[in-house]
Amino acid sequence: MPLKQPTQQETTLEDRITGALVGAAVGDALGGPVEGYSPDQILERHGGRVHGIVGPWNGDDWRTARPIAPYHKGDGHVTDDTLMTHALIRVYAKVRDHLDAYAIADHLVPDLTTNPRWIPELEAEALPLHRIFLAEKWLVARLHYGHVDPREAGVGNIVNCGAAMYMAPVGLVNAANPRGAYTEALDIAAAHQSSYGREAAAVFAAAVAAACVPGATPDSVVAACLTVAKDGTRTAIEQVCEAATHYSDFESALIPLREAVAPYDTVGPDYRSPSLDARRPSRTRAIEELPIALGMLVVSGGDFRHAVLGSVNYGRDCDSIATMAGAMAGALGSPVPQDWSKTIAEASRLDLWEPATTLTAVAREIFEGDVHRRRAHEAAFTQIAGPRCSD
Repeated sequence: MPLKQPTQQETTLEDRITGALVGAAVGDALGGPVEGYSPDQILERHGGRVHGIVGPWNGDDWRTARPIAPYHKGDGHVTDDTLMTHALIRVYAKVRDHLDAYAIADHLVPDLTTNPRWIPELEAEALPLHRIFLAEKWLVARLHYGHVDPREAGVGNIVNCGAAMYMAPVGLVNAANPRGAYTEALDIAAAHQSSYGREAAAVFAAAVAAACVPGATPDSVVAACLTVAKDGTRTAIEQVCEAATHYSDFESALIPLREAVAPYDTVGPDYRSPSLDARRPSRTRAIEELPIALGMLVVSGGDFRHAVLGSVNYGRDCDSIATMAGAMAGALGSPVPQDWSKTIAEASRLDLWEPATTLTAVAREIFEGDVHRRRAHEAAFTQIAGPRCSD
């Protein structure tokens, strides 16, 4: 399906930021109820592919049925991917400048541990700390209790997509500057992850920034990722996206994309029973989620609905895959279906649009600060370097 490409006048910064953030939340909510299962299991459970918002995998038994209990995944509820994304936006709103690992320690961790918020999957107000996964609780243990240098706190954590899943805001405040997004996210993610988990966070931020470039396409987004990506992450993206070029519908691409990423994924074929080597640091491995999200972006031609549904029906960690695919497709300008976004906002009791308005204002302020700093540097360098020699 070809990407519906609005004119440059239509696709403003706010349009792209709104599309990315609302799109990420929609992907998250659609993927949540089938997370951890295989495409075949999803097909059997739902009598076909998932084409929109569905209920919990275990129906009314969601409160007690393992392994999901006590989370109400489904019925339009966002997961920790969106909760962490919104938390990072609140940090940007407070700092109103580029962030680093210290900002995570000084602002994100207190936000998770001191401010009760509505948690859709718990159907209750609670501290976000009580919802986030163990790999995210690591932030609190290491930074709040351990007082570890934030730039090194991610070392020792399991290597997964925990940092990557909420890095879209970094790409958006660096809109159209993939290398800047990569560098900033690499610093931020040091507080949370190491190895290819940290690398994936930085590359995903670069992908979102690249999607904001006027005239961007799935191919140009992938190219930007390959420009900055290192080691196994780069190779995995290259292999998955090359495989994706041979398909134009997600159904036929599900198995080939999994086969392309399998040599780099440490979890193994049984997602709920990972191998003993799973999620350990490596120069040659990669998380599965980002390469697959990019692959689905290529398969779909950038169409939001197709990219997200492909990610959802891929299964495994599909809420995070769909979060990433939704963010990239939304930043490209592909419309997010309003019936999905409105239902998810109501079901999750979240304003999905306010964070986008906030981040747009912050992104403009950061850009103005960047321009001021760049001009000051240019003036100082010109003064000490003297006039350039003519050829």
